[in-house]
Amino acid sequence: MRPKKHNRHLPACVYLKHGAYYYVKNNKWTRLGDNLHDALVAHARIVAIPKEGVASLITKAMPFISEKVAPSTRKQYQYCERILKEMFAEFTPEQVTHGSVVQMLDVWRHSPATANRLLTVLKQIFQWALDREIVDRNPCESVKRLTTESRDRLITQDEFDKIHAAAPDWLQVVMDLCYYTGQRIGDVLTIRYADITEEGIYFEQQKTGKKLTVGWSEGLQATIERAALITKNPSSEFIVPTYKGTARRHTNVWRFFKESAAKAGVENVTLHDLRAMSGTDADREGKDPMLLLGHTDRKTTQIYLRDKTIQVVSGPTRKQGKNV
Repeated sequence: MRPKKHNRHLPACVYLKHGAYYYVKNNKWTRLGDNLHDALVAHARIVAIPKEGVASLITKAMPFISEKVAPSTRKQYQYCERILKEMFAEFTPEQVTHGSVVQMLDVWRHSPATANRLLTVLKQIFQWALDREIVDRNPCESVKRLTTESRDRLITQDEFDKIHAAAPDWLQVVMDLCYYTGQRIGDVLTIRYADITEEGIYFEQQKTGKKLTVGWSEGLQATIERAALITKNPSSEFIVPTYKGTARRHTNVWRFFKESAAKAGVENVTLHDLRAMSGTDADREGKDPMLLLGHTDRKTTQIYLRDKTIQVVSGPTRKQGKNV
């Protein structure tokens, strides 16, 4: 880099432009602040960041820990990656302790789900480093996850019908598929005609890799038939495609569902609640919701069973003996 002709009192790579100070490295301009004091403090932090710090470790580990996860999970990991790099920017791996990880959770205590996800990703990063003898311990091992409250919202049939009536035709099909199959929205949106068999609809769950076929019911059969009638692209391989024939993005579907629920006057409801509604109704009908939802742990299935009706139960009947 050429010697400065102006502002020679500034540190190397720091420039004043349009009333603000910038740190320039590899043609990347990083804003430091509007006044010299703030700029010097920010500059000191940047140059103090260790080259082989936690951020570097995260960059090396992420391709390995996100290699076999579902696309939706990979996006969550990438979000966590950005946060972790920022929070541990000034740390070397050896400086990360049990206490510093707990402090990270404290910062995100207002969002327990995000905090626990950050802990999961950081724990995997250090485990990756431990396996390769880059570090000699995993500071996340002894850290307890934050307690999260299980969602107990159960959509009633009346609420479902109201949202359904307010939704566009393609979203009605998506809602019906979510209900009749009990599958996650990401799996529903990627149903292909090739997945339709004589037995039902074949799924390989993106999140878990679980393979299952949801058998035909009258409702599911009618939904598939309607999907073919209202499709936006008849030549598409997907059941509910966009006009371009591609699979719909779940973020857009969530947005349309939220708008339809608001139009219908139904509050505190998410698209994922349809999965709970499906599992709960299957359980009420005496079917196995664990098999339908594709879980390997019945405790996970219990989270989705939201029937709060007080059960009438029966105790044992004493056998009638000679002395009774």
